[in-house]
Amino acid sequence: MNVLLLGDAESRSLGLNTEGYRLWFIVISALLAASAISIVGLLGFVGLIVPHAARILVGNDYRILLPASALLRLTVLCLSDTIGRVAFAPIELPVGIIMGMIGAWKENSYCRW
Repeated sequence: MNVLLLGDAESRSLGLNTEGYRLWFIVISALLAASAISIVGLLGFVGLIVPHAARILVGNDYRILLPASALLRLTVLCLSDTIGRVAFAPIELPVGIIMGMIGAWKENSYCRW
């Protein structure tokens, strides 16, 4: 993936079949995203949006981005669960509602992820 970030001409000059790898990565990522959303519903937001925030925080190197993305996903999910349990003390809000609120806030023009 790091080689594909260099661009098509540079990737081909390094001997990478760019069309083949790009198609492979698109198919695999689409299948993984579809299966995650179909199983967990609104919590799939964590797997789709948080990696973009991690990219802003740590950069484009996938050796650092993948572990940072996993840790940020865990952090966002734990914080959302904690907020859902503590914010309205006698009532526990499902974590999906909190994640939906974060997603709606992200879509607002005031958030610049």
